[in-house]
Amino acid sequence: MNDDKPTPSAPPRMRPERVEFAPSILSADFLELGQQVQDAFEAGVRRLHVDIMDGHFVPNLSMGPQVVRALRPLVDRYEATLATHLMVSDPDRYIETFARAGANAISVHVETCPHLYRTIRTIRSLGCSPGVALNPATPLGALEEALELVDYVLVMTVEPGFGGQELIPEGVNKIARLRRHLDRSGLWDVLVSVDGGINEATARAVADAGANVLVAGSAIFNDRASIADNLAALRDACSGGQLGDAPAGGVAARGRPRSGHSETSGVL
Repeated sequence: MNDDKPTPSAPPRMRPERVEFAPSILSADFLELGQQVQDAFEAGVRRLHVDIMDGHFVPNLSMGPQVVRALRPLVDRYEATLATHLMVSDPDRYIETFARAGANAISVHVETCPHLYRTIRTIRSLGCSPGVALNPATPLGALEEALELVDYVLVMTVEPGFGGQELIPEGVNKIARLRRHLDRSGLWDVLVSVDGGINEATARAVADAGANVLVAGSAIFNDRASIADNLAALRDACSGGQLGDAPAGGVAARGRPRSGHSETSGVL
């Protein structure tokens, strides 16, 4: 007998109106995981980020579907999104497992999916919101053909596998190019999610570049302040200023244009 819960419905696509923070539980205290997730929800979070690592695609092991299943009741209570990021060599093998465990958004890496159309369609067929992630050195062109099929793109601004890393500055320009391409293609409802090195010094530059969802781990789950205070500080860091401004000591919002990609270029 299958004891898995029914697959939850995927969140509806809608035009984002503001920047949203998605706490990454990789940096949480697992002895207090339920309470910390609830604290984040009480502070206004409505998207939770769960990193799944296999020790092969990335040099680390993290957690499995049991954690997703355990968090699902809290996610349901707050009508939130549980976004599962599959940093694994064979994501097709695990998509259904995590969907049935309770994920309602699943992202896979373009680097690990030789049949990306099929993988994306499988995610959506299971009632989940499909996303595609790409590593810092992977060109945006690798996912161009699939953009019309996804609900979000997860741009890695650190090498995946470990929390607490510094944001790779070149990633900001990459985010800006992706956002411009999506808007010019009429894909304004595709979310741009960014994962890696998000903190008070980098959040506004990333948001100004066009990110809708900022994944943050150690900037939210730490001993320096409460989860609510850390989230408030991140939100404050994103407010005010014009597009292209960067906070003092932060990363330049646009970065240096890459060869072949001017600020007016629409080419990925």
